[in-house]
Amino acid sequence: MVKVKVERSEDADASVQVSGDVTIKEEETYDDKLVFVNAIAKPMAGKKLSKKCYKLVKKAMKHKTYLRNGLKDVQTRLRKGETGICIFAGDVTPVDIMCHLPAVCEEKGIPYAYTPSRADLGAAMGVKRGTVALLVRQNDDYKDLYDEVKEELSALNIPV
Repeated sequence: MVKVKVERSEDADASVQVSGDVTIKEEETYDDKLVFVNAIAKPMAGKKLSKKCYKLVKKAMKHKTYLRNGLKDVQTRLRKGETGICIFAGDVTPVDIMCHLPAVCEEKGIPYAYTPSRADLGAAMGVKRGTVALLVRQNDDYKDLYDEVKEELSALNIPV
């Protein structure tokens, strides 16, 4: 059960060439991405919750100051007292650069979860580069989705 993505490409080195200049690339599934996740990436968002998180990020990206991305920006905003939902990537190496952020979130009472891939977090933002951490603030345009995701993140078991 692998999704197949058809692209037009001139260089067909790593992919299988079908005919002419059309190539086929296989996208990784959720389970394939879980192989590369760190040991500290708990609580891990499920497949459906990850998709909801990505959808929330896409909606928040339309509003300039309601989405904070990147380790440094999220870290400073959390320390300054900004609230919202934190979404972390699970496949970060080295893990030492962000292992303190879940503790900060727990201290401040901010719900958080890990998603399997930082590339997917970046894609949800609409950029090609992946991101390690996101802080999504509440806005009236996506309030329903925000509340739904926040409720599900709060229900996840946080390891002690």
